[in-house]
Amino acid sequence: MNQLQGSCLCGGVRYRAALPVSHASHCYCTMCQKQHGAAAGSYANVASAGFAIEQGAHLITEYVSSDEGRRGFCRECGANIFWRSTRSPDRIAITLGTLEPEYAGPVQRELHTDAKPAWLPHA
Repeated sequence: MNQLQGSCLCGGVRYRAALPVSHASHCYCTMCQKQHGAAAGSYANVASAGFAIEQGAHLITEYVSSDEGRRGFCRECGANIFWRSTRSPDRIAITLGTLEPEYAGPVQRELHTDAKPAWLPHA
């Protein structure tokens, strides 16, 4: 497979992203925690030029969460689809949980570990 594919919870948004994945990460910043309702946001970082919404572009809403980034989600079901940096517009981070089939690569980075919740098991 030369690309990643995914969709939102309701299936209204479908996307594809060209490989390679630069890196995959778990981000523990409080914005990711709040957006995902979880301990972290998990992402695959890919080139923006290879990312395309194939279905449901009209359902994507982008939220400017800070001076550094925008978060894209489906306005129908609320599924988080991507995070894009205003500092690195040539890259986009797609959410690992929306990929079909499941992401098979390694997660190389943990970001903002200082905000990792105490209730999360620590290795």
